[in-house]
Amino acid sequence: MNIAIMGAMVEEITPILERVTLKETIEYAKNKYYLASYKQHNLVIAYSKIGKVHSALTASIMLEKFKAEKLLFSGVAGAINEQLHIGDLIIATKLCQHDLDISAFGHPYGYVPESKIYVETSSTLNNIAKKVADKLNINLLEGIIATGDQFINDTQKKQWIKDTFNADAIEMEGASVGFVCDAFGVEFFVLRAISDSADMDAGFDFDKFLETSAQNSADFLIKMLDYIDE
Repeated sequence: MNIAIMGAMVEEITPILERVTLKETIEYAKNKYYLASYKQHNLVIAYSKIGKVHSALTASIMLEKFKAEKLLFSGVAGAINEQLHIGDLIIATKLCQHDLDISAFGHPYGYVPESKIYVETSSTLNNIAKKVADKLNINLLEGIIATGDQFINDTQKKQWIKDTFNADAIEMEGASVGFVCDAFGVEFFVLRAISDSADMDAGFDFDKFLETSAQNSADFLIKMLDYIDE
C-alpha cells in the first residue's frame, strides 16, 4: 500500500526516516519528498512547513503525484482542554478551522458554502492507533482539534475556540490536511503531542520536548504501519 507520512517541521519526520528504508528523494514544488519502504508498504514522507497553505499543498502533492492511499500526520499541539497536559498524546476525531470566518454573511464560524465546519478522521486508522496505544501502554486521548494560521497565546482566544468548536487542542495544519484528504476520498489520521498547556512549567524546553515527542511519535506511527492491512 502507498502511505503518506507527514509532519509540519523537519524534526517531526527525521526519526521516521531513520526507521525506514530510504530509496529516493524528489524535490518538487519547493519541497522534498522522501520515497521509502517499510515491510510491505511504499511510503512518501515529507514535512510541509508550518501553516495551512503549506500543509494543504504538501498533502495534495502526496495524494495526487505520489498516489498515497492513506495519510498519517503527526506533530505537536497546544491544549485548550484543561485535562490535557504536556506530553499527552491526542488523536483527532474531527478537525475544524478556527480562523475561517464569514460570519458577516450569516454563516457559522469555520464554515464556507458547499463545505462543512468539521472534517472527520478515519475511524479505522483511529482504532488501529488505540490498538497500538494498548500495546505500548500509552494513554491515548481523543478529541476535536482546531486549526488556524495563528499561534494562539491569548487565554481569552483559547477559551473562545474551545467554546465555539468544542475543541480540545489547537495547531496549524491538521484541518487543512484533513479537508484535502476528504476531497480526494483518502483516509487520514492526525496524532498530536501536547507541547503547551495551562499548567506549563516555566522551565519548559520546547526544543528538547520536540526531539523527544518526535521520537515517540515515530515509534507510534511505525507500529501503526505494522497493523495497517495486516
